Amino acid sequence: MFSIVLTVICASQLYWFWRAGARIRKAFRKTSAGLAACAAALAVYFLMLAFNVGWLNGRQTPTHLTPGEVLLGAPFTLWLACSLVSSLLLAFFWIAVSILRAPFWAARKLGRTPAPEIQSPPRRDFLKQTANVVAAAPFVAGAYGFFKGRLDLEVTRQPIHLTRLPKAFQGFRIAQLSDIHIGPFMTQDQIRKYADMANALKPDLTVLTGDFVTWDAATQQAVVQALSGLTAPFGVFGCLGNHDAYARVEDSITQLFLQTGIRILRRQNVAVATRGESLNLIGIDYTGKFVMGSRTEGVSEHYLDGVQSLIDPDRVNILLSHNPNTFDRAAELGIDLSLAGHTHGGQAALEFISPELAPSRLVTPYVAGLFARTGGQLYVNRGIGTIGVPIRIGAPPEITLFELTRV
Repeated sequence: MFSIVLTVICASQLYWFWRAGARIRKAFRKTSAGLAACAAALAVYFLMLAFNVGWLNGRQTPTHLTPGEVLLGAPFTLWLACSLVSSLLLAFFWIAVSILRAPFWAARKLGRTPAPEIQSPPRRDFLKQTANVVAAAPFVAGAYGFFKGRLDLEVTRQPIHLTRLPKAFQGFRIAQLSDIHIGPFMTQDQIRKYADMANALKPDLTVLTGDFVTWDAATQQAVVQALSGLTAPFGVFGCLGNHDAYARVEDSITQLFLQTGIRILRRQNVAVATRGESLNLIGIDYTGKFVMGSRTEGVSEHYLDGVQSLIDPDRVNILLSHNPNTFDRAAELGIDLSLAGHTHGGQAALEFISPELAPSRLVTPYVAGLFARTGGQLYVNRGIGTIGVPIRIGAPPEITLFELTRV
């Protein structure tokens, strides 16, 4: 699968090299200035490539915005993503045009005159202009997603109706943050701002559902410091995500959080109690059918193995699980409410066009929002950070505030 994706990316880059070269040759009419422009463009391209693969910066992940990330990091990742999507859209467009042209081509071969003539100059000009719009659309969307979409935070106020909710917890408020992904485009200062926003909602309890880092273990101290200001009367609890496992920081980041008063639940439960009544809060490490790399930890044929002993059938059970795919099993076990993240809401989603147009639907039917089935409910938070390309389209970052109510 990886080799196929890499081949498609390389093919798209070769296409854009050819197209850019043709434009430069046309502009400079094959003069020495044209050759110099081509050489300069290639030099800039490979400089950005070297920076992004770590040849220039040693693959270190800064936790604040640096000139290198602004000038070399973000432009290259945006270019790579947008040019790939643009190439695919153009390929589909011209395939569709070729299919439409086929009957006219066949008619000419048979000596008949097609009507209307699809090859007429006005129609050729229309097709070229349409192709230009198709090619430009991903770049316009990418610019929007970078400059506005990724920063356009939403506070979602979500009521949760639970039939077994104790009277003492009527109106109990839980704030959820997820998928922090600290880095140059989710800096310490930005995370602190979001933590302050969560505190301003005055939740009774705050939960964090994983992916504090992305790939670099060296960023864990910074993200813990940035989140250390979170406060809530009943405490701040969390679980770990798949990227925390990839970076191999599960044990160390748990200890760092504990030093700030934030408790990461790793196949553990804790009672949230008031006025003689309580809820059972459960947290687990990331588990999935597939985990990147050579690790076997976190891979499971059956979700939530070993969690049964943490469930209290006499109390409302709330599960913190980064992976929303644990929901089906959680509902079977009678877990009343699951809180998850992982998907980023698709990060670049076109669900306003069609519910299926979100990349995350390739790995889960639970992309964003509230879901219910017999036995339980699930809320999937869109997170505040990004991964890969620092953009969000149709999936704004989110802090969720739940209010528990008794049905």
